[in-house]
Amino acid sequence: MNIKLLAVGKTDNESLQKLIDEYIKRLGFYINFNLEILPDIKNAKNLSEAQQKEKEGELILKKIQSADVLILLDEKGKQYTSEEFSGYLQKKMNSGAKQLVFVIGGPYGFSDEVYKKSSGKISLSKMTFSHQMVRLFFVEQLYRGFTILRNEPYHHR
Repeated sequence: MNIKLLAVGKTDNESLQKLIDEYIKRLGFYINFNLEILPDIKNAKNLSEAQQKEKEGELILKKIQSADVLILLDEKGKQYTSEEFSGYLQKKMNSGAKQLVFVIGGPYGFSDEVYKKSSGKISLSKMTFSHQMVRLFFVEQLYRGFTILRNEPYHHR
């Protein structure tokens, strides 16, 4: 199985990007993982919230194949402990899905079309984090999930 993380807008914080890159490198020992950055919407300040979600939604849906399992990182999603999330990953791998695609949307969330296409929603916390921080937290939890599945010591630190 492949796992892809789609995120809207680039990370402009070098320190965060180095940490994200480190976890992506570590994930390579467990699974084929890809982080794909979708460009920020041009002239977003001239668009309504709904128009911005719509345009971002179009970009997101262009990157989704019909067989992909689409999971949204959304504040209204289900919350997991790290151990529960590792079990979730195992179930998805056992399901025979070829590619699991997680998506971090823009500042206003997702369009209705993206919600309709998704297979589920996950929340990393009840707290609000910057979209850049969410990337780091997610790749770290993904890595942690695989160490749990392999019964490796990282998750006990």
